[in-house]
Amino acid sequence: MLRLNPGNARGKSLRLMSLTPIGPDTVVTITYVLFDAEGQAVERATAEEPLSFVHGYAQVVDGLEEGLVGCHAGDRRELTIAAEDAFGERDEDGIFEVDRSDLPNPEAVVVGDEFFAEGPDDDAIAMRVVEVRSDAVLVDTNHPLAGQRVRFEVEVVAVRAATEEEIAEAQADLEAHVAGFGHACCDEDHDHDHDHEPAPETLVQLKKKA
Repeated sequence: MLRLNPGNARGKSLRLMSLTPIGPDTVVTITYVLFDAEGQAVERATAEEPLSFVHGYAQVVDGLEEGLVGCHAGDRRELTIAAEDAFGERDEDGIFEVDRSDLPNPEAVVVGDEFFAEGPDDDAIAMRVVEVRSDAVLVDTNHPLAGQRVRFEVEVVAVRAATEEEIAEAQADLEAHVAGFGHACCDEDHDHDHDHEPAPETLVQLKKKA
């Protein structure tokens, strides 16, 4: 009878897990530093608070997802990503006026304040105040990095096959995300989370970002 050394078997299992490449339906855990077009670090995920996502479901920007395909746990990548594959091009329709009376504590609003608006379909819209006027404010719903070429310095912490439950949840999130745009701009070959949010006709509720 063949006998296996439990210690060796465990070691082999760990080695096999570490060889799983990043691809569709894998759960990827990474740390990263994100740099804007000026080379300033604007966001990071640390070892204490890494980012995990299911690959192939637009949970991260296109360029990052595509740039990590084939990587394994322990790999490092530096990815420079054009605006269209990062946070999208700027959309001038995403800049519009909101009555000051619709804002919480309207007299205290200043440029740079950020709010979340709940649209008529319960979709959340992030907006940033760019100008304060006498009876209104000008807000920008574009991502702050829209229109910019950005750079990621990434380390892959772990890669594993996603469970059926994780895949179903990721698929449901993607379908809800696409439906929220009100058009079929995404398909299976072009998953993304670019900013295409039009100016909402009605804002049900505005909350200041914590």
